[in-house]
Amino acid sequence: MGRDLSFLEELNPSQREAVTAPDGPILVLAGPGSGKTRVLTYRIAYLLTARRVSPFHILAVTFTNKAAEEMRSRLEALFGDRVGELTLGTFHATCARFLRREASLLGLHPQFVIYDEEDTLEAIRQALRDLNLDEKRYRPGALRAAISRAKNEFIRPEAYPIRTYFDEIVARVYARYEERLRAADALDFDDLLLRAVELFEEHPDVLARYQERYRHILVDEFQDTNTVQYLLLRLLASRHRNLFCVGDEDQSIYGWRGADFRNVIRFREHFPDARIIVLEENYRSTETILQAAQAVIRRNTERYNEKRLVAARGPGAPITLYEAFDEEDEAAFIARRVQELIEAGRIQPGEIAVMYRTNAQSRALEEAFLQAGIPYRLVGGVRFYQRREVKDLIAYLRLVLNPHDDLSLVRVLNVPPRGIGPATMARLSALALQEKTSLFAAVEQAVAGAPGISLGPKIRRALADFVERVRAWRADRAHLGVAELLRRIIDEIGYAEYVESLEEGGREVGGRRWDNVLELLKVAGPYRPGAFEDPLAAFLADVALLTDVDTLESDEEAPILLTLHAAKGLEFHTVFIAGLEEGLLPHSRSLDEPGALEEERRLFYVGMTRAKDQLFLTYAFRRYDELRTPSRFLREIPRELLTPAVARTTARSPSAAGRSRRKVEREEAPAFTPPSPRFRPGLRVRHPRFGEGLVVECRPIGADEEVVVMFEEAGLKRLLASFAGLEVLS
Repeated sequence: MGRDLSFLEELNPSQREAVTAPDGPILVLAGPGSGKTRVLTYRIAYLLTARRVSPFHILAVTFTNKAAEEMRSRLEALFGDRVGELTLGTFHATCARFLRREASLLGLHPQFVIYDEEDTLEAIRQALRDLNLDEKRYRPGALRAAISRAKNEFIRPEAYPIRTYFDEIVARVYARYEERLRAADALDFDDLLLRAVELFEEHPDVLARYQERYRHILVDEFQDTNTVQYLLLRLLASRHRNLFCVGDEDQSIYGWRGADFRNVIRFREHFPDARIIVLEENYRSTETILQAAQAVIRRNTERYNEKRLVAARGPGAPITLYEAFDEEDEAAFIARRVQELIEAGRIQPGEIAVMYRTNAQSRALEEAFLQAGIPYRLVGGVRFYQRREVKDLIAYLRLVLNPHDDLSLVRVLNVPPRGIGPATMARLSALALQEKTSLFAAVEQAVAGAPGISLGPKIRRALADFVERVRAWRADRAHLGVAELLRRIIDEIGYAEYVESLEEGGREVGGRRWDNVLELLKVAGPYRPGAFEDPLAAFLADVALLTDVDTLESDEEAPILLTLHAAKGLEFHTVFIAGLEEGLLPHSRSLDEPGALEEERRLFYVGMTRAKDQLFLTYAFRRYDELRTPSRFLREIPRELLTPAVARTTARSPSAAGRSRRKVEREEAPAFTPPSPRFRPGLRVRHPRFGEGLVVECRPIGADEEVVVMFEEAGLKRLLASFAGLEVLS
């Protein structure tokens, strides 16, 4: 390998300092748009060339497959196939590889399956049923979040702290959930990290082996690491101490899933000799956008370093601010502006993004885009790998990898229909519970005539056929590529005919679903013997660890609708941020917690800094039948950087002759002129959505009346009387 260092000429002084820094712990604080991916990539290139480090001794971890692939493609352009020896991937994918190699040391099956979020929720529901607990009272989503937080803090079920009755329920469900995972030879996302740390802590010889291999460790998005990830990095880097971390505490937005931006501070405490390098030159956004973003983020007090971002570009256009009457008016405004940008032809549709705080906000936006005839891409909708037919076939593949995966068996045992109804499933589940075995083993026992379970001859034949097919697929999979195995499964179970017969709401959907099956076969194509040590395990691991952004269709030129959390790591020519209202952004759950409020501010900062040239900010006067207050974050932006948008917008609507323009006026509230105030403090009222509550305040607003109600379950709400539909009870 040559010593061509010409790539260093592409770097500014701070970037070059980071790339060429001597060995030892290094923390690079990289502001948005400052070229952190380039710095990480060129640091690896520098190690390979100037330092003559073998790629075998380098580990680079990222948070998304998209980021890993971008780095790998850049390195392959520089060094070709040699990059294949480099370990580069997400934390979860990297740990999954460690665990498959060392599975026996932890009592794991090397062919363990990885549960995605949907699988995890279903396993928690099963744990609730096992414990005779009502999932309506104990929400699976809340339990999943609590268990995930515990795992991220390295807390096992037996050590779960019990301070409340809910904590006691969590501890019980957590323990039963873990039993189910073990029985199914399954790990969830959090286990991949936690069990890797257990591996290294319980087996010092294994840790020493990995420490010797990975003499240089590089980390992207360091501010988003959680306790377990940070512990993992410290363990691996403790021998050679060559830990190169790139991050920005101002962009830490995943506290709700365990990320702790204070790891940036802990890094300095654990490595007091660390070199700190700050990247402040921004190559993405205009000066106006950067000034506004910095005015917002400097209000946060929990910051490690005050970065003064310098725009490498000119001042650019002012930020557009629009006050909508309601969410429909807001969506119509955004759709019209998007349409104007597309028609102007100066930017590609895919360079436009509409961002929002919660997924529920996409409803009005989607309707406006559909009405205007504007194609769009939705991040966070029904992902490809969550579609029914794709999930079915993935479940079959997971059974071939690991027949003890109960969730997959339940999904496909009667798909296509084999005459196996709920009563048979209940008897099989009871047998599995009684024998303390997997559901597949229970099916095998039932087919063999196990006492205590009676099956009719037709059902017994169907189950016997199913068991034999799974055994045959397992026996042959070693010499089959994943696509070839998948074609065999599809043919033998008659899945093509089954898909073609499907209907939804009286509509035939087989053709569309079959297209998804063909796409899955295409994706599975590269996973062949020789290309992977275990093609099926590699394919299923890659599928399980994909994120919403990873599955975004990059070749479709259409505006993107996505949450602010999903926008991390992306950039666009034009960005719209909708719903800038108190209670939405910042979210109502953060208003009483200073730390949570600062994370909401960081979330807004991340959204703003995704924009290269144009930024639109919108909020509504009324949303969901409630009066709204503009977000405090808007008041933190200097007024001279904002320009108000006109109140009236136009939009397109399809017609028989094509698309014709029509005016959409800002909606006016219906006249409401009561002879005297209808409401007074102390009245009990009922709202069609919020239930019963007590009026605590009311006042006239023009021809309308604002009513403040404390609802028994929904809390305090400000409502317009003419829209709220309040019923007076007493």
